[in-house]
Amino acid sequence: MSNVIVAVKSGTDPVVPLPAAAFHRTLEEPIYCPKCEATYNLVVDYDWAISRHFENESRRHVAMLRKSITRGHSVGHHITHFETNGVVVVGHRPEATQELPAMPRHVM
Repeated sequence: MSNVIVAVKSGTDPVVPLPAAAFHRTLEEPIYCPKCEATYNLVVDYDWAISRHFENESRRHVAMLRKSITRGHSVGHHITHFETNGVVVVGHRPEATQELPAMPRHVM
């Protein structure tokens, strides 16, 4: 069974849908960037979060997310949504707002 932890930058919405689960739970301890004001809230499956072995099983996930968030400081924390299943961390950037060309002026 693959357990997924999602780190979402506070003040932003998730960029991609959260993992499939009946309920999600935000953990009490967010991850802070040690060099700036960036804070990431951790979202997990509720059933996994209340299980007896959650603290031991989630250590690897949280350590990988913490390392990815710290490395994101060098690029200004442009990635606002991280996901990990304990093997790899995937960063999702918000879609860049598409700039439309200026509207031409019509001469009458």
